[in-house]
Amino acid sequence: DVPAWLKSLRLHKYAALFSQMTYEEMMALTECQLEAQNVTKGARHKIVISIQKLKERQNLLKSLERDILEGGNLRVPLQELHQMILTPIKAYSSQNSSTEEHSRDADSHHPSSLIGSDSQGSDCKDSATGGMQQHHLPGCEGESGGAPLPEGDLPGQFTRVMGK
Repeated sequence: DVPAWLKSLRLHKYAALFSQMTYEEMMALTECQLEAQNVTKGARHKIVISIQKLKERQNLLKSLERDILEGGNLRVPLQELHQMILTPIKAYSSQNSSTEEHSRDADSHHPSSLIGSDSQGSDCKDSATGGMQQHHLPGCEGESGGAPLPEGDLPGQFTRVMGK
């Protein structure tokens, strides 16, 4: 939910700008592109830093999983997970790149897809749950978490950490 994420950053006045972008376009934003859209200097800087944090979520989840498995305090991981669930998360798809390109082309015809709708929200949850089921079963065999998740499977990684 991009508008809620922007509101949490106190940048909700830029929601209309983000509604015209796909997830990939948002994740690739630079200060120069934001400047061209007349975003103020402070807001540009905050947006770029926030997007960088979005890119680091996969590594953060891996770190949280290690901390939990080592028997650490659960308060900090739960706070991190709570903050992360409020950020935009793209549904993971293990389809090949040509299908992803077709998907991006389809997304560009529906720019509101970044903002999301109720039906897309349920699709994302189904995708995350499906990813968790596929990856969680091997994880039952060992304490280390089982087979590694593919890079970019943020919903699967999030679900796996929640399962610990």
